[in-house]
Amino acid sequence: MKTEKSIHILLADDDEDDRLLTKQAFEEAKLTNTLSFVKDGEELMDYLNFRNGYTEKNAKRPSLILLDLNMPKKDGRECLKEVKTNPDLKHIPIVVLTTSKSEQDIFKSYNLGGNSFVVKPFTFKELVEIISSLNEYWFKIVELPS
Repeated sequence: MKTEKSIHILLADDDEDDRLLTKQAFEEAKLTNTLSFVKDGEELMDYLNFRNGYTEKNAKRPSLILLDLNMPKKDGRECLKEVKTNPDLKHIPIVVLTTSKSEQDIFKSYNLGGNSFVVKPFTFKELVEIISSLNEYWFKIVELPS
């Protein structure tokens, strides 16, 4: 198994409480990953494409994107499609992290190139377990491109 290193994760979620809980879950799980946030799909695409105030200096390219599907301005499905059809971005793994349990959303997310589909848990303890599992899989087991 490879050694753990600090990885940059970008969370795209419009819910301020979910962003805060995710940050706390990372802290509770004692993860060393850098976590950044965007609050909607347009901001996600600006961040990834270094537009509207985002530059290569202040918007580090993420190693993993945690993506909510239901966001304002541009929803996660549109963002997933844009990222996975962009040659400069398509290598970034995307974990859909959403409240939806819809078979249609699950199928569409994978069809658009999503790498995993995770339903947001109901308790903080479950969220910590999910974050720990994601960390274990994406950053200790699999090899990601630099």
